This record gives sequence, structure tokens and C-alpha cells, in this order.
Amino acid sequence: MNTKTIASAFAALATIVPAGASAAFAPENTNTVTFVGRTLDYYHHGSDPAWGAKNPAQEDAFAVLYPKDGARKNAPLYVVLHSAGHALQSCLDCLPKRHNHDIYTPPDDFYALYVDCRANQKTDWWWGQSGKGLEETPVEKRILATVKWTIEKYDIDPNRVYLAGNSMGGSGTLGIGLRHGDIFAALKANVPAGVIHVSNRMGFVDAPTNEAERDAFDKAVAAIPDPPVLVDYSAPNDQWSKGHETFYADMAKRRYAILGFWGNFGHENVDVAIARRNDIIHNFAWTNLVRNAAYPVFTGASSDSAIDFKFGVKGEGTKEPGQVNGFFRWRNVSDTPDALALELRLVTAEELKSKFFTPPATATADVAIRRLQRFAVRPGDEVKWTFGDQKGEATVGADGLLAVGKLTISAEPTVLTVTKP
Repeated sequence: MNTKTIASAFAALATIVPAGASAAFAPENTNTVTFVGRTLDYYHHGSDPAWGAKNPAQEDAFAVLYPKDGARKNAPLYVVLHSAGHALQSCLDCLPKRHNHDIYTPPDDFYALYVDCRANQKTDWWWGQSGKGLEETPVEKRILATVKWTIEKYDIDPNRVYLAGNSMGGSGTLGIGLRHGDIFAALKANVPAGVIHVSNRMGFVDAPTNEAERDAFDKAVAAIPDPPVLVDYSAPNDQWSKGHETFYADMAKRRYAILGFWGNFGHENVDVAIARRNDIIHNFAWTNLVRNAAYPVFTGASSDSAIDFKFGVKGEGTKEPGQVNGFFRWRNVSDTPDALALELRLVTAEELKSKFFTPPATATADVAIRRLQRFAVRPGDEVKWTFGDQKGEATVGADGLLAVGKLTISAEPTVLTVTKP
């Protein structure tokens, strides 16, 4: 084969396989249709050996929905994981139906990626929950490869990729999404069906007692990228919410960012029905967050509702709606090598328009900052901070986390500025 032929072959391959994708993963466009007033591309593909699927001959499908105004570069991507009652097509079929699994519907100006875990149910079910431990399962590798391929193929803004799921898909959103802050900007889990998957994937479970295994476990946990900000909502009267009180505690212990909401809306997927029990869940604009910007983590907030009950256990729940960190809002001001500035505030009653909740005038919370960009710090570094009349110093922890300390936050936007001595 001469040089010209080789060059032609590589050029042809480049048109098939997006940059950064594996040549073994080459989705075929099987159909393009108009659906809910938008273009929809269907794809079919085999299994990349690197995924380690139990059946190397496994085949799967996915679909990509265009923005309402058509193809455009640098658009955001909304990734959807379906519930146990759905497959790829039945998930899509919810979109034309008003208030049917609302979380499946993407914003008008987004691309949306719909993946499937029913075609190979015996191995992929529950989006990989059966694969206990810190290692990626074959289905997780497939989903991530599909997301990366879609980003390249459709010129997606890599800093605006969001993962959402319902029920089983909510479980997958937690288990897959929280591990991959290097890919997803933010997550939203609608009544996630269980927290076993995420507890294993994030290492919330008890560490091994064997010294060598424990050392490997600790190193794997330490290597987890700063997770995406999570919006999670479950119902204490839903058996699938069992263990959520422990999950919330685990997230707080690790200083991971979560806005958690609950109410006795059962295993519901319709927003208007959920709002009858908790009407502030969707007030937070989670799809405005970006992957390449720092965010605050609030823990131990005085404004949090008490979790003195058990989720999903009959007779041990609560009748009251509640929230954790649901009143906090923030805005990125600047992030330079010398200083980081974030505007923090409480949401106002006028913004919430809630019949259940009234934000307090002030709230205290321990504040840490994750996803630092240009303002890089290392364990042991000393920093100074100011927040209105409050000020102090802090030492970056051994885990690299920049924890400022307890702040008093009000509805008046106030800038938290962190500098190096």
C-alpha cells in the first residue's frame, strides 16, 4: 500500500471515528426522523473489547435529539438514563406526552442523548448496580464512551454536559455520575431506586480490613475527581428511597455538593404531582452550572430540615417536606492564580414562591470549595478569606480540599474572596 493510499485510509477513518474515540466503537446511524419537532438520530453499535462485556458480541443502541432550532456547535448535552419500566424507544415515547416522566425532556436549546440498558438486561441492568466496588462496570464504560463520542460528533460544549435519570435511571445517575466530575457538570436524580450502586462506586461502604486492600481502596477514593453538583429528590413513603438518610450523611462527610429534597410524593415522575408535596425542587437552575468553574459545598447548614426519620421504611418516615442546602445560591465572580471569588446568598421567598418553605433571613453553614480552576492549591497551603464583615485563614486539607469554615449567609449577595498570603 503506497503512502497516498494510507493517507486516504486514515482520512476516511477520521470521518467515521470522532477524535478521541476508540476505533472499536463505531456507531452506525440507522435512521434519522423528525420527533417532537426536533431531529432525532438513531445509532446502533457493537461492544468495544475494552469495556469487558460478558458477551463480546453484545449490541446496543442510542439516540441523539437535536435542539429545537436545529444543529449548532457548542450546545449543551442532556444525557438521560431510563427507568426499569422503559427501554430506549419507550423512554423517547414519553416526550410527546405532557407530564410523563418530565425528567426525560431536555431544554429546548440542548442536544439530548438517550442510552439503553434493557437490550442486554442480564448484564447491564440497573445501569451496573450488580458490579459492586470501585471499578467501572462494562455498562458504565459503554455509557461514558457514548457520551464522549456524542460530544465529539455533535461539537458539544464539553463543559456543559448533564446527566439525569428516573428511578433505576436515578440510581444510575448517582452511581455513574458522581464518579465522573471530569465529564458531567451537574446531575439530577428523580426518585432514584436505591443508593447501593452509588455507595459502592463512591466508596461510602466500609473499607476493607486487609491492610493492602484498604490502602488500594483509600487511594481509589482519593483519586475520585471533584463530583458534579447533585440535585436529588426522593419520597420517605417510597420503598425505593431506603437508605437516603445514610446517603445524605455520607455526602456531607465527604464534603460533596448536594441539594436534596423530599416529600411524600411516592415513586412519582410527574413534576406537577411532586410539587403538591414539595414545590421548590425545580427552582434551582442546575443546567446553568458548568464543569470548568469552582462551586461551593455547604454542610451542616442551620437552614437544613432535620433528617430524624428513615427513608423508605413504613412507619418511620415523615409527613413533612424537607430540604438540604435547598436555599443556597451562588455565582462565580473570578478565578485567577492569585484569588478566587464566589458570590453566595440565600434564595428569597419571592423567588421560591413556595407554600411549604420560607427561607430564613440568615443561615450558617460550613463552606468548602471544589473544582478550583486557575486558583490552584495543594495540601498544607495557607489561604486567607473575606466574606463581608467576616474574615479568617484556612489550611488546605491533606485531601486537597479548600475548606473555608463556617459562614453566615443572607439573601444579600456577598462575595467570598480567597487569596494566598
